[in-house]
Amino acid sequence: MQQQELIPHLFRTEFGRITAVLCKLFGFDNVSVAEDIASETFLAALNTWPYKGIPENPQAWLYAVAKNKAKNSLSRNQLFKEKVSPAIQAEHPAEDVMEIDLTDRNISDSQLQMLFAVCHPSIPPEAQIGLALRILCGFGIDEIAHAFLSNKETINKRLFRAKEKLRTEHIKLEFPAESELNTRLQNVLTTLYLLFSEGYYSETENEILRKDLCEEAMRLTKMLIDYTLTNKPEVNALFALMCFQASRFAARKDKNGEVMLYDDQDESMWDKQLITIGVTHLGMAAQGSYLSKYHLEASIAYWHTIKADTPEKWENILHLYNHLLSIEYSPVAALNRTYALAKVKGKEAAIIEAEKLNLSNNPFYHTLLGELYKDIDLLKAKGHLINALHLAKTDTDKKTIYAKIEAL
Repeated sequence: MQQQELIPHLFRTEFGRITAVLCKLFGFDNVSVAEDIASETFLAALNTWPYKGIPENPQAWLYAVAKNKAKNSLSRNQLFKEKVSPAIQAEHPAEDVMEIDLTDRNISDSQLQMLFAVCHPSIPPEAQIGLALRILCGFGIDEIAHAFLSNKETINKRLFRAKEKLRTEHIKLEFPAESELNTRLQNVLTTLYLLFSEGYYSETENEILRKDLCEEAMRLTKMLIDYTLTNKPEVNALFALMCFQASRFAARKDKNGEVMLYDDQDESMWDKQLITIGVTHLGMAAQGSYLSKYHLEASIAYWHTIKADTPEKWENILHLYNHLLSIEYSPVAALNRTYALAKVKGKEAAIIEAEKLNLSNNPFYHTLLGELYKDIDLLKAKGHLINALHLAKTDTDKKTIYAKIEAL
């Protein structure tokens, strides 16, 4: 990997690891100190590597510099010594404070504990995702703002308020007690599900950013699977869902950047290895009696890895949507169910169900009705597609809808 690519890559992978370990040591009161030390470590790399060359082990070099900078903060900064050290010393012997543990095991534990901390119920969901992206995934404020189609000022305020909440609630970096682990795990899974969705269904045009969001959600979910107490069926089901969805990432756009709808995708571009991994984890999820929405969504996504347009496929998908809506209703799932209904019972039956939803401000609602009406009532089909065109938020979606209008 070239030097200009290596440092951004390492920032993405190592910033969160260094920050999590230091934050575990310093406490949430001083998360900004931990972030500053991690940032200064990478600044040192930027200032040193172009002249002295890339070290033989770049990761070890970063960890050594981070340790030295953290020790310097503890021993030389008087304000830090007076205000931070007493709090740290109350929980850690002096020799532990000066021996910063950046072993793989402690990094993994620290990141998982950080994940549970930022997903604390007192933190709003959007702020949870923002904190996870910033502290655990090494995303810059600009990138987070872009992902949320927001601005830096809004994101900075959101993260500041979230960090203040963590501080005032005295939330520690530790695994929840076993009695509350399952409850807290649901918050964590919701955040990871939303993080993945933010990438997979993102309205940003930045293809690299969208893929990065998905990959970070998958990495954090895999960490939960690798930890014995959180290796639960619903975690495996969520990971399977992510694998199935991510397997089609490369096929979702053509060489001109135009969106490729599912029916038009080149199946040879699907990642077969990811599909196989997804099948394995869906099998691992089939333990116990608890059926989560992730089980059902993963099963629906599995059937979409089979391109053949068979009655069995759509009958299974419709059954799964019916079950999903019975345990957790969502307008998006109801809309998707309508498409499956059209495949099983015909377009007239699907139109009746779709119009009951009355999602008049949703472009996908109008796009679906445009598709359903095109062989029944051209005027209504065109009207819905024009509505969809007005509501669409990205140029890519607008091009796709305009092509459908032209085809009429």
